[in-house]
Amino acid sequence: MSEIPASEPAYQRNPYLTTLEVEVIRAGDDRGRPFAVLDDTVLYPEGGGQPADHGKLGAIAITDVQRVDGEIRHYLGVSCAPGRAVLTLDWGRRFDLMQQHTAQHLLSALALNRFGWATRSFHLGAETSDIELDAAELPRTELDALEGAAMAEVVAARAVSTRRVTSEEYARLEVRSRGLPASHTGDIRLVEIDGIDRNTCGGTHLRTTAEIEVVKILDTERLRGGTRVRWVAGGRVRRRLATHEARNSALRELFDSDDASLAEIAGLKLEQLANQRRRIRHLELDLAAARATALAASDDPVVDAHYKNVDGGFLQQVARSLLEQAPAKAALLTATRDASSFFLVAAGAESPLDAAETGARIAETLGGRGGGSGGIHQGKAGSLERRDAAVQMLRRGNEGSP
Repeated sequence: MSEIPASEPAYQRNPYLTTLEVEVIRAGDDRGRPFAVLDDTVLYPEGGGQPADHGKLGAIAITDVQRVDGEIRHYLGVSCAPGRAVLTLDWGRRFDLMQQHTAQHLLSALALNRFGWATRSFHLGAETSDIELDAAELPRTELDALEGAAMAEVVAARAVSTRRVTSEEYARLEVRSRGLPASHTGDIRLVEIDGIDRNTCGGTHLRTTAEIEVVKILDTERLRGGTRVRWVAGGRVRRRLATHEARNSALRELFDSDDASLAEIAGLKLEQLANQRRRIRHLELDLAAARATALAASDDPVVDAHYKNVDGGFLQQVARSLLEQAPAKAALLTATRDASSFFLVAAGAESPLDAAETGARIAETLGGRGGGSGGIHQGKAGSLERRDAAVQMLRRGNEGSP
């Protein structure tokens, strides 16, 4: 098995390098996932909180990069053969991740140095990122101060550099670190933001803080006695702003309002909608009671009815009212709403019908399934084409026939 070269791979030597001629020294398969091991790579393997880079090996897509058993595996869309090839980095993804990762170093350093909040963990997500700070509560004023401090360092264009030191040199330096892995041996890689931070890290970073462009703290969440701070940086801020502006534009047109009034108007619309739903609910109850009264007035001990544009809940309201008014009745109620069909079998306390047994057979006849208790068996029907057969089944069940 091929070992990782002792020297730094290309993604660490020059994180801005986007293409590299490489040798495929081994091709393999990992549980149905073809992969290639190369003599060098510009693609970062997932680790240290940073997601894996994507790219291409020749024309073959690379969808994941992982360190496995001492080698860097490039997972491919299809298998490849050993030999020379051109490796190409997905630069858009890489630069985005470098912006987020460098911003994380900056935020964590400032949170500790300026405010005394140590970073317990961090996560670079696909849309947003977060750091978990050792602070039980972070008022918005303090978060704004942290964001302002970060933006001041972005404007200052602090140099970002990397270097390797021996364990003896490392012991003499002041380094922000949660500790080295127990298995670590050899030199230690440091990432430094000039005058701000020195941290152990194997990831890819920007040349200066100016390339972060912008940092925006979004929100917080209390977590394990600390606080998770969610944020975005760089191009993600611009993309997020563009999304918000497009959404606000649509809402302004929809509500015929300006931005400042959108939340208020949306709240009023929701309140109006809730009131309308309550009115509809009351009307449905009145309608269900009226339908039940009409069914109860029938001389037939077995009744059936079909309703349009209602659901199973309405059928249950009709059935309960019916059984209260006419406990000797048995009923089959059906309904359709949009593309769905519903059925309900009901038997009053004085009816000979076994609602559960007959209901199960009717459910099968209608290509559906259901359940229930208290003299009611209801569910969704696959089709109501055999509704007449279901009514006859109900009548036989009420007469005690199979």
